[in-house]
Amino acid sequence: MNILKGINQVRRYLTQYLTKNIGNSQLANNIDANDNIAVKRVLICRPNHRLGNLLLITPLVNEVVAIFPDCKIDLFIKGNLGPIVFKNYKNIDNIISLPRKPFKKPIKYFKVWKSLKKKHYDLVINVVEKSSSGKIATKKAQSKYKVYGKIEEDSKIQYDNYEHIAKKPIYSLRHYLAQFGFSFVNDKIPSIDLKLSDIELAKGRKIVDDLVNPNKKTICLFTYATDDKCYSETWWLKFFEKLKTEFQDYNFLEVLPVENISMLNFKIPSFYSKDIREICSVIANTAVFIGADSGIMHLASASHTPTVGLFSRANQKEYQPFNNKSIAINTNNISNDACINIIKTILG
Repeated sequence: MNILKGINQVRRYLTQYLTKNIGNSQLANNIDANDNIAVKRVLICRPNHRLGNLLLITPLVNEVVAIFPDCKIDLFIKGNLGPIVFKNYKNIDNIISLPRKPFKKPIKYFKVWKSLKKKHYDLVINVVEKSSSGKIATKKAQSKYKVYGKIEEDSKIQYDNYEHIAKKPIYSLRHYLAQFGFSFVNDKIPSIDLKLSDIELAKGRKIVDDLVNPNKKTICLFTYATDDKCYSETWWLKFFEKLKTEFQDYNFLEVLPVENISMLNFKIPSFYSKDIREICSVIANTAVFIGADSGIMHLASASHTPTVGLFSRANQKEYQPFNNKSIAINTNNISNDACINIIKTILG
Protein backbone atom coordinates (compact mmCIF):
# COMPACT_ATOMS: atom_id res chain seq x y z
CA MET A 1 0.00 0.00 0.00
CA ASN A 2 2.84 2.41 0.84
CA ILE A 3 4.45 1.67 -2.53
CA LEU A 4 1.20 2.47 -4.32
CA LYS A 5 0.85 5.72 -2.38
CA GLY A 6 4.41 6.62 -3.31
CA ILE A 7 3.76 5.94 -6.99
CA ASN A 8 0.59 8.03 -6.83
CA GLN A 9 2.46 10.94 -5.24
CA VAL A 10 5.10 10.82 -7.98
CA ARG A 11 2.36 10.68 -10.63
CA ARG A 12 0.64 13.72 -9.13
CA TYR A 13 3.89 15.66 -8.98
CA LEU A 14 4.72 14.91 -12.62
CA THR A 15 1.24 15.72 -13.94
CA GLN A 16 1.07 18.95 -11.94
CA TYR A 17 4.48 19.95 -13.29
CA LEU A 18 3.48 19.18 -16.87
CA THR A 19 0.17 21.06 -16.61
CA LYS A 20 1.30 23.98 -14.47
CA ASN A 21 1.00 26.52 -17.31
CA ILE A 22 -2.44 25.42 -18.51
CA GLY A 23 -4.99 28.16 -17.83
CA ASN A 24 -2.54 30.49 -16.13
CA SER A 25 -4.63 33.49 -17.10
CA GLN A 26 -8.36 33.95 -17.30
CA LEU A 27 -7.63 36.08 -20.36
CA ALA A 28 -6.13 33.16 -22.24
CA ASN A 29 -9.29 32.89 -24.38
CA ASN A 30 -8.82 36.34 -25.96
CA ILE A 31 -11.95 37.66 -24.30
CA ASP A 32 -13.86 40.37 -26.11
CA ALA A 33 -15.96 42.34 -23.63
CA ASN A 34 -18.37 43.11 -26.47
CA ASP A 35 -19.21 39.43 -26.91
CA ASN A 36 -22.81 38.64 -26.11
CA ILE A 37 -22.12 35.39 -24.27
CA ALA A 38 -25.06 32.99 -24.59
CA VAL A 39 -24.69 29.88 -22.45
CA LYS A 40 -26.91 26.88 -23.11
CA ARG A 41 -24.48 23.99 -22.59
CA VAL A 42 -21.93 23.86 -19.75
CA LEU A 43 -19.27 21.30 -18.86
CA ILE A 44 -18.02 21.19 -15.26
CA CYS A 45 -14.79 19.21 -14.75
CA ARG A 46 -14.01 17.57 -11.41
CA PRO A 47 -12.51 14.11 -12.10
CA ASN A 48 -12.62 12.87 -8.52
CA HIS A 49 -14.66 10.07 -6.91
CA ARG A 50 -14.77 11.05 -3.22
CA LEU A 51 -18.15 11.86 -1.72
CA GLY A 52 -17.01 15.11 -0.09
CA ASN A 53 -15.40 16.43 -3.27
CA LEU A 54 -18.53 15.69 -5.32
CA LEU A 55 -20.76 17.40 -2.76
CA LEU A 56 -18.47 20.42 -2.86
CA ILE A 57 -19.34 20.84 -6.56
CA THR A 58 -23.01 21.46 -5.78
CA PRO A 59 -22.63 25.18 -4.88
CA LEU A 60 -20.97 25.78 -8.28
CA VAL A 61 -23.75 23.88 -10.08
CA ASN A 62 -26.36 26.00 -8.29
CA GLU A 63 -24.41 29.16 -9.13
CA VAL A 64 -24.30 28.27 -12.84
CA VAL A 65 -28.04 27.54 -12.83
CA ALA A 66 -28.74 30.85 -11.06
CA ILE A 67 -26.81 32.75 -13.75
CA PHE A 68 -28.01 30.67 -16.72
CA PRO A 69 -31.38 29.17 -15.65
CA ASP A 70 -32.06 27.40 -18.95
CA CYS A 71 -28.64 25.81 -19.39
CA LYS A 72 -27.91 22.10 -19.54
CA ILE A 73 -24.90 20.89 -17.56
CA ASP A 74 -22.61 17.93 -18.15
CA LEU A 75 -20.35 16.77 -15.32
CA PHE A 76 -16.94 15.20 -15.94
CA ILE A 77 -16.19 13.25 -12.77
CA LYS A 78 -14.91 9.87 -11.61
CA GLY A 79 -16.62 6.84 -10.04
CA ASN A 80 -20.29 5.99 -9.66
CA LEU A 81 -21.56 8.44 -7.00
CA GLY A 82 -22.52 11.17 -9.48
CA PRO A 83 -26.06 9.94 -10.26
CA ILE A 84 -26.74 9.60 -6.52
CA VAL A 85 -25.42 13.02 -5.51
CA PHE A 86 -27.06 14.88 -8.42
CA LYS A 87 -30.27 12.83 -8.55
CA ASN A 88 -32.61 15.82 -8.10
CA TYR A 89 -30.65 18.37 -10.15
CA LYS A 90 -32.89 19.05 -13.13
CA ASN A 91 -30.27 20.98 -15.12
CA ILE A 92 -27.79 18.08 -15.08
CA ASP A 93 -28.03 16.59 -18.57
CA ASN A 94 -25.21 14.06 -18.58
CA ILE A 95 -22.64 12.63 -16.17
CA ILE A 96 -19.42 11.64 -17.89
CA SER A 97 -17.69 9.33 -15.45
CA LEU A 98 -14.14 8.00 -15.54
CA PRO A 99 -13.59 4.57 -13.95
CA ARG A 100 -12.09 4.83 -10.46
CA LYS A 101 -9.32 2.38 -11.33
CA PRO A 102 -8.21 3.12 -14.91
CA PHE A 103 -5.65 0.29 -15.00
CA LYS A 104 -8.48 -2.23 -14.56
CA LYS A 105 -10.60 -0.63 -17.31
CA PRO A 106 -8.09 1.05 -19.68
CA ILE A 107 -10.31 0.86 -22.78
CA LYS A 108 -13.25 2.53 -21.03
CA TYR A 109 -10.89 5.08 -19.48
CA PHE A 110 -9.56 6.26 -22.84
CA LYS A 111 -13.03 6.16 -24.44
CA VAL A 112 -14.35 8.52 -21.77
CA TRP A 113 -11.49 10.95 -22.38
CA LYS A 114 -12.05 10.75 -26.13
CA SER A 115 -15.74 11.52 -25.69
CA LEU A 116 -14.90 15.03 -24.44
CA LYS A 117 -14.06 16.06 -28.02
CA LYS A 118 -17.42 14.97 -29.41
CA LYS A 119 -19.67 17.68 -28.00
CA HIS A 120 -19.50 21.46 -28.23
CA TYR A 121 -20.04 23.53 -25.09
CA ASP A 122 -20.68 27.22 -24.57
CA LEU A 123 -18.73 27.25 -21.30
CA VAL A 124 -16.28 24.84 -19.63
CA ILE A 125 -15.34 25.17 -15.96
CA ASN A 126 -12.49 23.47 -14.12
CA VAL A 127 -13.44 23.20 -10.44
CA VAL A 128 -10.02 22.83 -8.76
CA GLU A 129 -7.14 24.93 -10.04
CA LYS A 130 -4.48 22.41 -9.02
CA SER A 131 -6.25 19.41 -10.58
CA SER A 132 -4.10 18.27 -13.50
CA SER A 133 -6.79 16.06 -14.98
CA GLY A 134 -9.37 18.82 -14.53
CA LYS A 135 -7.21 21.30 -16.43
CA ILE A 136 -6.50 18.78 -19.18
CA ALA A 137 -10.23 18.04 -19.54
CA THR A 138 -11.01 21.76 -19.69
CA LYS A 139 -8.37 22.32 -22.35
CA LYS A 140 -9.47 19.28 -24.36
CA ALA A 141 -13.20 20.13 -24.37
CA GLN A 142 -14.70 22.02 -27.31
CA SER A 143 -15.61 25.54 -26.19
CA LYS A 144 -14.64 29.16 -26.82
CA TYR A 145 -15.08 30.12 -23.17
CA LYS A 146 -13.11 28.27 -20.50
CA VAL A 147 -12.61 28.95 -16.79
CA TYR A 148 -9.62 27.16 -15.28
CA GLY A 149 -10.33 27.97 -11.63
CA LYS A 150 -7.64 30.56 -11.08
CA ILE A 151 -8.22 33.72 -9.06
CA GLU A 152 -6.12 36.71 -10.06
CA GLU A 153 -3.97 38.07 -7.22
CA ASP A 154 -5.50 41.54 -7.30
CA SER A 155 -9.00 40.08 -6.92
CA LYS A 156 -8.44 37.98 -3.80
CA ILE A 157 -9.09 40.86 -1.43
CA GLN A 158 -12.67 41.06 -2.74
CA TYR A 159 -13.58 37.56 -1.65
CA ASP A 160 -14.53 35.98 1.66
CA ASN A 161 -12.41 32.85 2.20
CA TYR A 162 -11.39 32.52 -1.46
CA GLU A 163 -9.28 29.43 -0.56
CA HIS A 164 -12.38 27.33 0.13
CA ILE A 165 -12.64 24.48 -2.37
CA ALA A 166 -16.37 25.10 -2.93
CA LYS A 167 -16.14 28.90 -3.06
CA LYS A 168 -13.03 29.42 -5.18
CA PRO A 169 -14.49 28.10 -8.48
CA ILE A 170 -17.51 30.36 -7.99
CA TYR A 171 -15.34 33.41 -7.38
CA SER A 172 -13.26 32.42 -10.40
CA LEU A 173 -16.38 32.10 -12.57
CA ARG A 174 -17.70 35.45 -11.36
CA HIS A 175 -14.36 37.10 -12.10
CA TYR A 176 -14.38 35.62 -15.58
CA LEU A 177 -17.97 36.63 -16.37
CA ALA A 178 -17.41 40.14 -14.99
CA GLN A 179 -15.28 40.73 -18.08
CA PHE A 180 -18.49 40.38 -20.12
CA GLY A 181 -20.39 42.86 -17.98
CA PHE A 182 -21.96 40.46 -15.49
CA SER A 183 -22.31 42.00 -12.02
CA PHE A 184 -21.97 40.18 -8.70
CA VAL A 185 -22.18 42.48 -5.67
CA ASN A 186 -21.83 40.64 -2.35
CA ASP A 187 -23.85 37.71 -3.64
CA LYS A 188 -23.97 34.89 -1.10
CA ILE A 189 -22.28 31.63 -2.08
CA PRO A 190 -24.88 28.84 -2.53
CA SER A 191 -24.88 26.12 0.12
CA ILE A 192 -23.80 22.53 -0.39
CA ASP A 193 -27.05 20.81 -1.27
CA LEU A 194 -28.17 17.23 -1.94
CA LYS A 195 -31.68 18.49 -2.80
CA LEU A 196 -33.53 15.95 -0.66
CA SER A 197 -37.12 15.35 -1.69
CA ASP A 198 -40.08 15.63 0.69
CA ILE A 199 -40.41 11.84 0.59
CA GLU A 200 -36.76 11.41 1.59
CA LEU A 201 -37.10 13.92 4.42
CA ALA A 202 -40.21 12.19 5.73
CA LYS A 203 -38.41 8.85 5.68
CA GLY A 204 -35.53 10.38 7.63
CA ARG A 205 -37.97 11.80 10.18
CA LYS A 206 -39.49 8.36 10.75
CA ILE A 207 -36.05 6.74 11.18
CA VAL A 208 -35.04 9.32 13.80
CA ASP A 209 -38.34 9.05 15.65
CA ASP A 210 -37.98 5.27 15.80
CA LEU A 211 -34.47 5.50 17.24
CA VAL A 212 -34.84 8.27 19.84
CA ASN A 213 -37.48 10.18 21.79
CA PRO A 214 -39.56 12.03 19.16
CA ASN A 215 -40.52 14.70 21.69
CA LYS A 216 -36.94 15.93 22.08
CA LYS A 217 -34.53 17.52 19.63
CA THR A 218 -31.55 15.44 18.57
CA ILE A 219 -27.81 16.08 18.42
CA CYS A 220 -26.18 14.00 15.69
CA LEU A 221 -22.60 12.75 16.10
CA PHE A 222 -20.19 11.22 13.62
CA THR A 223 -17.13 9.94 15.45
CA TYR A 224 -15.09 8.52 12.57
CA ALA A 225 -12.79 9.94 9.87
CA THR A 226 -9.86 8.75 7.78
CA ASP A 227 -6.18 8.80 8.72
CA ASP A 228 -5.09 11.43 11.25
CA LYS A 229 -8.38 13.34 10.88
CA CYS A 230 -9.96 10.70 13.10
CA TYR A 231 -10.12 11.61 16.79
CA SER A 232 -9.31 8.89 19.28
CA GLU A 233 -11.79 6.92 21.34
CA THR A 234 -10.44 8.62 24.46
CA TRP A 235 -11.04 12.07 22.98
CA TRP A 236 -14.59 11.26 21.93
CA LEU A 237 -15.57 9.63 25.24
CA LYS A 238 -14.32 12.65 27.15
CA PHE A 239 -16.02 15.10 24.81
CA PHE A 240 -19.28 13.17 24.89
CA GLU A 241 -19.40 13.26 28.68
CA LYS A 242 -19.38 17.06 28.48
CA LEU A 243 -22.04 17.05 25.76
CA LYS A 244 -24.25 14.74 27.78
CA THR A 245 -23.93 16.94 30.86
CA GLU A 246 -24.65 20.21 29.06
CA PHE A 247 -27.45 19.02 26.77
CA GLN A 248 -29.59 16.83 29.00
CA ASP A 249 -32.78 17.86 27.19
CA TYR A 250 -31.54 16.51 23.86
CA ASN A 251 -31.35 13.07 22.30
CA PHE A 252 -28.01 11.84 21.00
CA LEU A 253 -27.77 9.83 17.80
CA GLU A 254 -24.58 8.50 16.23
CA VAL A 255 -24.33 8.06 12.46
CA LEU A 256 -21.94 5.20 11.75
CA PRO A 257 -19.44 5.01 8.88
CA VAL A 258 -19.45 2.29 6.25
CA GLU A 259 -16.80 0.56 8.39
CA ASN A 260 -19.44 0.29 11.16
CA ILE A 261 -17.06 1.74 13.77
CA SER A 262 -18.06 3.76 16.85
CA MET A 263 -15.55 5.74 18.88
CA LEU A 264 -18.23 5.80 21.61
CA ASN A 265 -18.35 1.99 21.75
CA PHE A 266 -22.00 2.04 20.60
CA LYS A 267 -23.08 3.62 23.91
CA ILE A 268 -25.85 5.69 22.31
CA PRO A 269 -28.50 4.95 19.66
CA SER A 270 -26.89 4.66 16.25
CA PHE A 271 -27.87 4.62 12.60
CA TYR A 272 -26.10 2.66 9.88
CA SER A 273 -26.72 2.75 6.15
CA LYS A 274 -24.78 2.55 2.89
CA ASP A 275 -27.33 4.82 1.19
CA ILE A 276 -25.90 8.35 1.31
CA ARG A 277 -29.25 9.99 0.56
CA GLU A 278 -30.84 8.08 3.45
CA ILE A 279 -27.99 9.13 5.76
CA CYS A 280 -28.47 12.74 4.68
CA SER A 281 -32.23 12.55 5.31
CA VAL A 282 -31.57 11.32 8.86
CA ILE A 283 -29.11 14.15 9.58
CA ALA A 284 -31.61 16.64 8.11
CA ASN A 285 -34.00 15.73 10.92
CA THR A 286 -31.57 16.57 13.71
CA ALA A 287 -30.82 19.91 15.39
CA VAL A 288 -27.06 19.95 14.90
CA PHE A 289 -24.36 17.68 13.48
CA ILE A 290 -20.93 17.35 15.13
CA GLY A 291 -18.12 15.46 13.42
CA ALA A 292 -14.57 15.58 12.10
CA ASP A 293 -13.61 16.68 8.58
CA SER A 294 -14.96 13.92 6.31
CA GLY A 295 -17.35 13.15 3.50
CA ILE A 296 -20.12 12.71 6.06
CA MET A 297 -19.42 16.19 7.43
CA HIS A 298 -20.05 17.59 3.93
CA LEU A 299 -23.12 15.36 3.66
CA ALA A 300 -24.38 16.98 6.86
CA SER A 301 -23.87 20.39 5.25
CA ALA A 302 -25.80 19.12 2.23
CA SER A 303 -28.73 18.34 4.54
CA HIS A 304 -28.89 22.03 5.64
CA THR A 305 -28.49 21.01 9.29
CA PRO A 306 -26.13 23.30 11.27
CA THR A 307 -22.79 21.52 11.04
CA VAL A 308 -19.90 21.73 13.51
CA GLY A 309 -16.76 20.52 11.75
CA LEU A 310 -13.90 19.42 14.00
CA PHE A 311 -10.48 20.09 12.46
CA SER A 312 -7.04 19.03 13.63
CA ARG A 313 -5.24 19.55 10.30
CA ALA A 314 -4.28 22.87 8.73
CA ASN A 315 -6.93 22.55 6.01
CA GLN A 316 -9.80 24.32 7.74
CA LYS A 317 -9.99 27.21 5.27
CA GLU A 318 -10.31 24.85 2.31
CA TYR A 319 -12.93 22.46 3.68
CA GLN A 320 -14.85 24.11 6.53
CA PRO A 321 -18.66 23.86 6.50
CA PHE A 322 -20.47 27.13 5.79
CA ASN A 323 -23.98 28.63 5.72
CA ASN A 324 -26.92 27.37 7.81
CA LYS A 325 -25.20 28.38 11.10
CA SER A 326 -22.37 25.95 10.34
CA ILE A 327 -18.88 26.46 11.73
CA ALA A 328 -15.42 24.91 11.77
CA ILE A 329 -13.56 24.42 15.05
CA ASN A 330 -9.82 23.90 15.23
CA THR A 331 -9.51 21.60 18.23
CA ASN A 332 -5.79 22.36 18.52
CA ASN A 333 -6.67 25.89 19.59
CA ILE A 334 -10.06 25.57 21.32
CA SER A 335 -10.92 23.66 24.48
CA ASN A 336 -13.84 21.27 24.83
CA ASP A 337 -15.62 23.80 27.03
CA ALA A 338 -15.30 26.42 24.30
CA CYS A 339 -16.69 23.90 21.79
CA ILE A 340 -19.69 23.36 24.06
CA ASN A 341 -20.34 27.11 24.20
CA ILE A 342 -20.25 27.32 20.39
CA ILE A 343 -22.78 24.50 20.11
CA LYS A 344 -25.02 26.25 22.68
CA THR A 345 -24.97 29.37 20.52
CA ILE A 346 -25.92 27.38 17.41
CA LEU A 347 -28.80 25.69 19.20
CA GLY A 348 -29.94 29.07 20.45
